[in-house]
This record gives sequence, structure tokens and C-alpha cells, in this order.
Amino acid sequence: MSSAAGARRDVDPTGEHVAHVAHVAHLAHLAQAAHGSPPDDAALLDSYSRAVVSVVERLAPAVVSLELRVRRGRHAGAAAGAGSGFLVTPDGYLLTNSHVVAGKDGGASLRVRTSSGAVSEGRLVGDDPATDLAVVQIDPTCLSAAPMREGDQAPRIAYVPLGQGARPRPGQVAIAIGNPLGFESTVSTGVVSALGRSLRGRGGRLIDDVLQHTAPLNPGNSGGPLLDAGGRLLGVNTAIIARSQGLGFAVSAETAAWVLSQLLATGRVRRCHLGIGARRRPLDRRLALAHGIGASAVEVQSVQPEGPAARAGLRDGDLVVAFAEAPVTSVDDLHRLLRDWQPGRVAPLVVLRRGQRQAVEITPREAPSPELASSTPG
Repeated sequence: MSSAAGARRDVDPTGEHVAHVAHVAHLAHLAQAAHGSPPDDAALLDSYSRAVVSVVERLAPAVVSLELRVRRGRHAGAAAGAGSGFLVTPDGYLLTNSHVVAGKDGGASLRVRTSSGAVSEGRLVGDDPATDLAVVQIDPTCLSAAPMREGDQAPRIAYVPLGQGARPRPGQVAIAIGNPLGFESTVSTGVVSALGRSLRGRGGRLIDDVLQHTAPLNPGNSGGPLLDAGGRLLGVNTAIIARSQGLGFAVSAETAAWVLSQLLATGRVRRCHLGIGARRRPLDRRLALAHGIGASAVEVQSVQPEGPAARAGLRDGDLVVAFAEAPVTSVDDLHRLLRDWQPGRVAPLVVLRRGQRQAVEITPREAPSPELASSTPG
């Protein structure tokens, strides 16, 4: 759960750059002091501050606040939820957390306020509780051009592009921008603490490849961006641990980019399912040794009529130990394998039935709804 496998180990020249900038700033300060002139703030800014300030000036206008309000009934107009989000395209599409917009399906109105103070009704484009991500669209005419910066040829709409970042590394700077407790455009910084964490999503599935970081987060930061010192997206802030300090979590930029493409294309994330209800079951040590398998398997507890498992002949009590030649020791293992499997493609499945090993072929299907895909075991 805490693997950092696959992390890039590029040479990082920032150490020499930091020392150089600090030395130049120190010399500038001495020179100005010798001439009796006050020190120039720009000259005294160290490279860390310069990087953070640059990112905030460039991308804070892309961060928005979201507010859900009850439409009808006794509590009409009352707040039903709030959080942050950020524009990912210049034409009004933004990314946020699924739990931030969870009340939208219940009839609540979704209001989005931009950094300029403009308010737009938000349209929920797609929602994926399994990764705690959602896409919302707002009226692009309410977006104001960001302040012109050196090198800009024309006014531009600030947004955070996805898919341009390098693999994050523990120890690198992490910059969080959001609206904690209603305080808009709040900036906090820290470092990436660890990679490859896993969190349990709203539907019971594990969210994999989660970043742990130390940038302080509070309620209302959910859905805001976590950025590196170059302004590239590291992840989408999603959770904090209550009564703790320095423990924030963000869904990785890689996961966010994949979910965004799916939600923009179809309004949902396509996932396979087998049509079973299942649970993890520890195996007798002698049985595991006899078959050369792990210490646990996935026990089939129910089989959906006419589903993929029923068509493959699976029965209640079968123990799934492998899918597509990969070992299965838990429901989470099965979810991970099904996540990347193409619907309609035949897969080999190995089960233990009354202690005997049996190989069958199964054809996973697309789960009929996002809710089913995120709530059923398989």
C-alpha cells in the first residue's frame, strides 16, 4: 500500500540553484545596505519563495469555490455542502471531489464562485465516487482573464492542465490552494511525504496511487489542486486525518487525468464487473501450501442471475484465487484487475471448489451504473 515503485529519479539541479540565488540575494542586500538604500524585496526573495509566489500568481485564479444549497422544502436555501475545485480547461470545465458534489443528485443547487467573485450555476458533467472525483461545467463567460505576465501575448484564462507533470518524488515541494472553512484562495505549502498510499472511497473501493503530503488542509480544501514548484498538478486534495497534523492526501494527477477523460467522453467511468457478491476469506495453511497460493482468497457469496459469473458457472462458496493469471487474495485485488480490463474480453479465472482447483473462462461486462460499479464487490 505504500510502494513508490516506478518513481522517476531524475537529476535535480535545484540545490545548486538555491545556493546561488541565496548568495546573490545576500550580496544585493549588502550592496544596498552600504549605499544606505532599503533592501529590494524581489532581491531578497529566496528561490523557494519565488517558486511558490510564481505558482500562486499564475494558478490561484484557476481555483474556485463550490457550494451546494437545498432547493426545496423547509430548509430551502440552506447550505448542503462546500468545497474547492479548479479549472482544467479554459472553457469552463473544472475538477473537484465527488463528495463535494454528492448532494447534487438529491436536488441541491450547485453554485460556483470564481476568484474574481463571479458566480455561475454548475452543471455536473460526471461523477466517480470510486476515485472521489467529479467534473463540473460552468458558464465560460463568467471567467475573467488572469493578470498579464511577462511573456504573455494576450490575456488568458487561468487553468491547470493535466498530464504535464513528472512523477512526484518524496520530499519535493507541494503547494495546496483552496477555500478552507470558507476562506477563499488560501495557500499552504509542505512536501510530498509518501507515494502509493491507498484510501477507501465512498463506494467501498480502494483509491490507489494516493499521495501523502504535509501541506496543511482543512474542511473546504477538498477538490483543490496540489501543485509542484513548477505549477504542475501533483494531485487533487481529497482527505485529511482528523486530529492529526501534517497528514493530507491527494488523488494522483495520473488518476485524475484518466478519470477526467472518461467523464468528459461519456459522463461516467467504465469499469468491468463479474456479477458476484464476495468477501475476503483466509485459507487453511495446508490448503494454501497444497495449491501454491496466498494465505487468502475471494469467497463468492452470491451470484447475479445472467451475470458474467453465472454464465461462467461460478457458485456460492467458490474461492477465487487468480484472475487473468494474476493472484487474487482480496476483493481489492479483484477490483484493481477489473479496473483495467476491457469489457467483453475473455479472461481465465481460477477457483477452488471443495478444495479442488478449477480453471474457467469468464467474460467481464461493463457495470450497468457508476453506483453499481463502485459498490458491488465484483
